Amino acid sequence: MAQDVQLVIFKLANEDYGLPIQKVQEINRMVPVTKLPQTPEFMEGIINLRGRVIPVVDLRKRFGLVAKPAEDDTRIMIIDIGGQTVGIIVDAVNEVVQMPGASIDPPPPTFILEAQYIEGIGKMEDRLVILLNIDRILTSQEAIQLKATAQ
Repeated sequence: MAQDVQLVIFKLANEDYGLPIQKVQEINRMVPVTKLPQTPEFMEGIINLRGRVIPVVDLRKRFGLVAKPAEDDTRIMIIDIGGQTVGIIVDAVNEVVQMPGASIDPPPPTFILEAQYIEGIGKMEDRLVILLNIDRILTSQEAIQLKATAQ
């Protein structure tokens, strides 16, 4: 990546992740999520956001991490995935940073097949940030199911 990127940095299981700020519509405190039957485990359910039904994905479950109950810092980030508005549950949202393109490396080749949604690794002074391509977080079948959930 040659150009600078503005990122929303969030926590998930003690790791820092980043999303381009233009993908993030808003960040909300955790609210009760209505569970739906017969949906994949990582699809937490739906919420009512100012009259709009928004499907919600638990990013911990999606990544195969141990699920944990919501805490004071837990947030629902309202994002755009392939033109669809979706909520993702994260442990905490830390900051918005401007990251120079020169400090972003491609993911290690051994991880590319397993984690096609990892766009790169950002190097900050004291830590690494896993940059996500949120459009690849769901398979096309899961995206169709998520869209049906919202209707």
